[in-house]
Amino acid sequence: MLINAVPQWQGATGSRARGLAEGCRALSELAGHVLGKPVHHVRQDFSGSGVVTGIANRAVLTGTNRQLQLAAVEAPEGPVLTIGGDCGVELVPVSVARFRYGATLGVAWFDAHADLNTADSSPSGAFHGMVLRSLLGEGDKEFAASPSIEPGRAALFGARALDPAEEQAVADGLAVRTDDPAGTLTASGADRVYLHVDLDILDPAEFAGVNYPEPGGLTIGELVSAIDALSGMDVVGAGITECVSADVTVLEPVLAAVGRVLMEG
Repeated sequence: MLINAVPQWQGATGSRARGLAEGCRALSELAGHVLGKPVHHVRQDFSGSGVVTGIANRAVLTGTNRQLQLAAVEAPEGPVLTIGGDCGVELVPVSVARFRYGATLGVAWFDAHADLNTADSSPSGAFHGMVLRSLLGEGDKEFAASPSIEPGRAALFGARALDPAEEQAVADGLAVRTDDPAGTLTASGADRVYLHVDLDILDPAEFAGVNYPEPGGLTIGELVSAIDALSGMDVVGAGITECVSADVTVLEPVLAAVGRVLMEG
């Protein structure tokens, strides 16, 4: 297993965004300890800029993508765990998995948000709210994945804060809200899975160290059980994102569960 740490914050906006770099460092250190694997730190430009054509920090984000692409090309075959940073770090590893494993790759999107906006619909210009839409091949052409995830093969689990455009994307069948990600992806014809975990899927009372906390989330035990439920599928990659806390020891069971499904896949 390869662990890539990507301390990118520029895909996010808001007062907590810059804390994503520190959160990434703490979480990746814990991941290396829990999983017993070395961590590769992807180089990061820590500058920021304004919104350009609907996307904040566009130039920095495309630069990070190039660094991630280089890391992906150099990586040996096998499962890859990406530690963010904001959700935008998932663009390249999911795209690489789609290229490697074909059209039957499914995505289990464990997140309080659907991340299905486009540059035109986003209220903030923050790319982390557009990344799944980009992986589905839509939105800004500089970020849209090709080949893309097939419509209906993105399973949204824990999503509870959607914008109108995201609700419409779900209604159009691009992604499916579900309480059974494994069953939904199997029914869609997916035979391999990429697991995305935005830690804001957790209830803030359980873990408050996230960029955009949303009430009504899961306990750590519930998240671990949901991850373990994917163990019957071929999980080829995973990402854990949106942590702004340096105190992450409470997340050990989550990292262990992600490690289990990656190594069993």
